Amino acid sequence: MGHPEADLAQMLHTGPFHLALRAAIAVRGLPLQRVQNRLASRGIKVGVTSLSYWQQGARRPQRPESLRAVRALEDVLELPGESLLRLLGAESARAEVERPATRSYRSLVESSGAVERLLGELELPADGGLHTVGHHERVRIGAGRELRGRDSEHVVRAHRDGIDRYLAIHRGDPGCDPAGVVVRAGENCRTGRVRWERESGVVVAELLFDARLRAGDTYLFGYGFEDGTGGVSGEYVRGFSFGGGQYVLQVRFDE
Repeated sequence: MGHPEADLAQMLHTGPFHLALRAAIAVRGLPLQRVQNRLASRGIKVGVTSLSYWQQGARRPQRPESLRAVRALEDVLELPGESLLRLLGAESARAEVERPATRSYRSLVESSGAVERLLGELELPADGGLHTVGHHERVRIGAGRELRGRDSEHVVRAHRDGIDRYLAIHRGDPGCDPAGVVVRAGENCRTGRVRWERESGVVVAELLFDARLRAGDTYLFGYGFEDGTGGVSGEYVRGFSFGGGQYVLQVRFDE
């Protein structure tokens, strides 16, 4: 590292926001409690936890009151006006550009018409408010080569406040009975509404989270579908509305 002030100036120029904020707090030698007190003296209430999250990059100030706090932080930390706000604005614009466009399930699977109808019944937003960080799926094939079931461990990140559910989709093999498919909620979620269509063999299940997420929150949950109602399984199809994150598929065959 070079001179602290020079490093800070560089961070304010290049970002990202959280590193610039962390550098500013370090250079000024202010504990977070004192930063909070100085903001409070200006009539702005921000928790120490929020300040810590901001400088770690775990969360980004987005709401109007949070942006007012960032403007006051520039004053408290003796920074040029709009320096931190400019970094936030640039990162928000970049995130919008980098965020993949939502694709219809029509482009992914033949049963998309049924999927879209069932999703419509459950009032799913266009993007669900979630991005996949990691998804580990285990598919089980039975002795008759039928799809016995599948289990998922899913890690997601919210990109807006208030997200509290995920809609999981299962499509059985030809001849399956969706009425006989069992939805199983695992850790950190519980089963909500379930909709299915016999002709297409599609089941859509609402998984309710144990917590309401805020933008930037990461959440792990598990779920599964017990099937075994269809004929011989010749393929397994997994559709993705978004790119990004990691997907791992394991297939276990009956001995």
